Order: sequence, then C-alpha cells, then structure tokens
Amino acid sequence: MDTNTKYLGLEIKSPIIAGSCGLTNDISKLEQLEAAGAGAVIIKSVFEEQIIYDIKRNLSMMAPTDNYGMSYEYIASHVADDSLGKHFELIKEAKKRLHIPVVGSINCYSFENWMTYTQRFQDAGCDALELNMAILPYETTLSCEDVDRLFSDIINTLRKSVSIPISIKVSQNFTDMANFMQRLSWMNVNGITMFNKALNVDVDTDKMELTHAPSLSSPDEIYNTLRWVAILSKKLRCDISASTGVHTADDVVKMLLAGAGTVQVVSCLYKNGVEYMRTLNDGLRDWMNKKGYESIEQFRGKLAAKANEQSSMLYRTQFMKHFAQI
Repeated sequence: MDTNTKYLGLEIKSPIIAGSCGLTNDISKLEQLEAAGAGAVIIKSVFEEQIIYDIKRNLSMMAPTDNYGMSYEYIASHVADDSLGKHFELIKEAKKRLHIPVVGSINCYSFENWMTYTQRFQDAGCDALELNMAILPYETTLSCEDVDRLFSDIINTLRKSVSIPISIKVSQNFTDMANFMQRLSWMNVNGITMFNKALNVDVDTDKMELTHAPSLSSPDEIYNTLRWVAILSKKLRCDISASTGVHTADDVVKMLLAGAGTVQVVSCLYKNGVEYMRTLNDGLRDWMNKKGYESIEQFRGKLAAKANEQSSMLYRTQFMKHFAQI
C-alpha cells in the first residue's frame, strides 16, 4: 500500500505532516515524529513580533528609552541574530538527522524582515518555507484591496529572491475567499495552508478583563476547513495543505477526499503525544485497505466540488428543511 505523495513538489512518504508548534522546536521530538511516520515537519515559527519584544525588553534593562542612542541598532541586531540563530541551528541539525523534508515557518509584519528572514532560512538549508501571513482585518481603514496588495508585494518580491518552494498559510478572514485563494495560487506559490489557528480571546467575568481562551483546536473546527478545501482543491494551481480541527485518522481521510494534498496536525499531538502520528498513519492505511485503495491518488479529491453530484451542499450556508424539522 502506497501512502507516498508530494508536498510543495517534495516527495514525502505520508500526507500527514507535523505542523508548526512547540513540538517541532526540539530535535528529539522531530526524530520521534519522523519515526512515527510524519511525511514532513514544519519547524516552530519565527515571530518577528516576539523578536521585537525581546529587543525592547533587553533595551529597557539597559537605560531609559531616551538614552538608547547608538546602542539601539547594535542591541537589536544582536538579539535578532541570537533568536534566529537558535532556529537555524535546529534546522541544520534536523537536516543532518532526518530523512524527511524540513520546512521553515515565518511570521512577520514588516516588509523588510519578510525579505531578510526568508533569505536566511533558505541559507540555513530548509527544504521549503511556510509563510504565516494571517492578517486580522481589524482596522476600519484597511480595505480588501490593501490586503491584496500586501500579499502580492510580499510574494512577488520573495519569489525573486528565494528559490526553495514557498507555501502561504492564511486565515479565514477574507470576504472574497475563493477569488483571493485562486489569485494567490497564480502568484507562483507552491502551496496554500488552510487555515491558521487564531488566538482565541475570552472574558474573565470576575476580573472583568480580556484573557486567553484555550489555544488547541477542537474536533468541531474541522468543518469550515473541510468545506473550503472541497470547494477550492480543483480550482487552485497549487497544493492545499489542510489544517485546524484534524484530530483522528478519519479526519485525515476526509481532508484527502475533499482534495487536500497534505494534512497538518498539531493539537492532537499535544493531546496524545508525538507517537499519535503513528496512530494516524495506521488509521489511514487501515481505511485504504478496507476500501481497496492502493495509493492516495486513487481517492484524493473524490468529494471535491465538481467531482461529485453532491457538491451543491458545499455552497449552502442555511439549514434545509430536513435539518430544521419543517
């Protein structure tokens, strides 16, 4: 039985990938994930926001803000190099020890650092890069055209400066989801990851203040991702990697039937341990054996839009009469 497939043009032995998280920030965990059957690993993201925070924290311990003087650029460069250096060492070590693709992950908000970080990750030896470009459109002055221009400028510039495969990890916050995802796929990217897991916010009613909600995904979150994968998988010119809400082998199968090229898992690994990757792979093979499939390509996309007679269900957002008991 063949579970081999491709991810961003790279040959991988399983469509199940360990997504970017704390578990992919340790070489021993990466080795365990490979042994358990991960098709690829995405190293924990570098967040420009965190690096900027670390720079300010280091500076605040030195002198009041009005006394930084010439020290700012020196300290900022040192802190950034130290933080990035740790990621690069992990990537280099992973490339020595692992036999599966090692993918870097970057989250920036300044145009300059998108360029700088991406080039340095390529130099560190990554097989590919996932650009975490989730944008929450909370500014009333930010239009969809502004977002479109930002994505286009970053991607077009990066494609001129790096040669390794690039995937774009996006959020669900688009008014023109289908149109924009298709345009992204035309920008010479190799893949789109749908979707970024957003930081959840809650309210502490005793303290009457905002607080963090649980960060792991729930099984119920799979359905929106599943819908969009099924709608878009045959309309894009690049691979789709499905993420958020995937907790079981059955969930993996669902995403592949909808047309995903690969499936990323994180929360289920936190809940069950990295060895759960083996359970997911065994479950996928068991299902394939039960259905008589010898390869992933024999069933991938069978339930995608335009590939079956029930695709109209994907476009419906309101309850039909048999759900409403009318």
